[in-house]
Amino acid sequence: MNLHELNTLPKLKLREELLRCCGSDAWVEKVLPFFPVEDLVELLEDAEEQWFKCTQAEWKEAFSHHPRIGDTDSLAKKFAATSEWAAGEQKAVSNAPRKIIEALAKGNQEYEKKFGYTFIVCATGLSAEEMLSMLEVRMQNSPEVEIEVAADEQSKITKLRIEKLLDTL
Repeated sequence: MNLHELNTLPKLKLREELLRCCGSDAWVEKVLPFFPVEDLVELLEDAEEQWFKCTQAEWKEAFSHHPRIGDTDSLAKKFAATSEWAAGEQKAVSNAPRKIIEALAKGNQEYEKKFGYTFIVCATGLSAEEMLSMLEVRMQNSPEVEIEVAADEQSKITKLRIEKLLDTL
C-alpha cells in the first residue's frame, strides 16, 4: 500500500490498518484526525506525538496486542492480524538455542508477574540473546521506569509497522 492508498481508505478500514500498527484504540482515535497526511515523515511524527499523549492504561492496551517473545503458538492464533510482522520482528528467536528460548519464556513470565503486562521490545535486528539480556536488565527497573521504557519500545514498533504498512521497508 502507498500513502495515497492509505489516505483514501474508508475510515473503518483505515482504523483497522492503524490498529495493526499499534493496538491502542485511543491511539488510533488520536491519529485518525491527521488523515489525510502529506508524507511518511509527518505521519511518523504525528504517530509518535499522539502515542505519548496516551495514558498508561492505553499503552498497556497496545502491549496486550503483542505475543510474548518466542511464543509461536499465540503468534499463529491470537495475533493473526499481525503475525507476519511479529514473526519477522522476532525471527532471531526461531533459530535460537533451546536454553535461550526457555530462558526467554521463564523471563517473560517473571516480567508479567512483576509488571502486569507483556515484555515489549522492538525486536527487529536483535538476536535472541540480546532480547534475553534486555529482559534481564529491565527486570531491575521500577514499575515507574519500566512503563516508560516499554512505551518507548512500543513507539519504535509502531513506526516500523507503519513503514511496513506503506511498503517502505
